[in-house]
Amino acid sequence: MNQIKRVVLDTNVVVSAIVFPGSVPANAILKARTGVILASEAMRRELIEVLERVRFDRYAARDMRQRAAAEFIRGTIEVLISNPIRACRDPRDDKFLEAAIHGRADAIITGDLDLLALDPFHGVRILTPAAYLELDCPELD
Repeated sequence: MNQIKRVVLDTNVVVSAIVFPGSVPANAILKARTGVILASEAMRRELIEVLERVRFDRYAARDMRQRAAAEFIRGTIEVLISNPIRACRDPRDDKFLEAAIHGRADAIITGDLDLLALDPFHGVRILTPAAYLELDCPELD
């Protein structure tokens, strides 16, 4: 299998990584940072909006979440969407497919069953964080 170098990370993965450091999603982001992380403006806006939700206050302070989101966004390459894609049974998830196709991603990393059901999508793998971590990982001696 070809190495996965260009990835799109679903908002659920990024939020989990921010509020649960050391988690599988957090480790998936660390691995993704060795390559290119792609994000559209819609994805960036959604991340900021989701992290503003009060329900996350019990896991991490709002200012810490804002700083983590800003740091994550700075580490992404912006993908411009020229043609919308309508393929997911949840239309709110089409933005991840758009970013992957327009950004020539190798994979989308997500915990969303609506996206996972599409694997592969036009040659783009759609993987859980755990499955992504298992790929291209030589065993340590």
